[in-house]
Amino acid sequence: MLYVLYGKDDFSLCQALNEIKADLGEPQILAVNTARLDGQRLTLDELKNSCDVAPFLCPHRLTVVDGLLKRFEVKSGRSGPSKKRTTAGRRAELDEWEQLPSYIRRMPQTTVLVIVDGGISSSNLLLKRLSPLATVKVFPMLRGKSLNAWIRQQCSRERSAMTPEAVDLLAELIGGNLWAMDNEISKLALYAQGRAINEEDVKQLVSYAQEASIFALVDAVLEGEIRTAQSTLCRLYQEGTSPTHILAMISRQFRLIALTKELGSGLPRQQLQDKLGLTWGYALDKTFSQAKLYDFDNIKRAYDQLLETDLAIKTGRCDAQLALELLVAELATSQC
Repeated sequence: MLYVLYGKDDFSLCQALNEIKADLGEPQILAVNTARLDGQRLTLDELKNSCDVAPFLCPHRLTVVDGLLKRFEVKSGRSGPSKKRTTAGRRAELDEWEQLPSYIRRMPQTTVLVIVDGGISSSNLLLKRLSPLATVKVFPMLRGKSLNAWIRQQCSRERSAMTPEAVDLLAELIGGNLWAMDNEISKLALYAQGRAINEEDVKQLVSYAQEASIFALVDAVLEGEIRTAQSTLCRLYQEGTSPTHILAMISRQFRLIALTKELGSGLPRQQLQDKLGLTWGYALDKTFSQAKLYDFDNIKRAYDQLLETDLAIKTGRCDAQLALELLVAELATSQC
């Protein structure tokens, strides 16, 4: 039996793999009869050798292969001889695996082969060969209504509920990172103790909400709102955020602003978000709007002030909290 599981939602993919394992026998015995192989370096003979092994005290043997399909991706966006050589190279590599479909047809009935990969295209050369013989499951990154539905379902599994406003905020803060989402929902359900989780609960408990406060702080600085910046800074202190962490987050935000200005607005939204390493749409929107307020000279001056504050803290020339308060005042004043 052959399964092909792929997609960027590795949380759901992992759950699907665990469900396959649960159907194959007692976990401790199945573990002895399981092989996990690196598909990036695997040869067809090595795969056959693993799959041909008879199970020991178990009805099935499980072989899981990671990253094999990615070897046969044809990258788009290039043309000319370079792309032709790349495609030809993939096809030459595929030649070694030409026998895989015929091998799968005669693979021992006791063997379950699972090929696991990340985000690959439907035009993947090996995927096309294997799809007619496999149970194929695709796990795209959840967004929008699908993500909100998943949050409600996960709350139900935790025997809890969540208000629509809280669902929207949690989805906006964390996005499609279901590993982080699952952890935050468990934490929120425990905190709520049977009542419906509300928006205020999310703001107080979810770690990503601190990042939202950093955006609010940088917003106030960029707009020259000294009092708002100082009150936001005070709130972050009250929430237990350390001055060095706040400084690091402010520095990170100015770096994102600089990168956004350098990349420009010509890139598609999702591509820009990926290049910046941002996991949620709110962060991209805020960074993009903040980048419009700064030119490169202002960014350079801000970097100089950030460096000076960092050195003052690390060398002990100034108390960390005081140094940060002075930095925020200076950055905000420069925008007035």
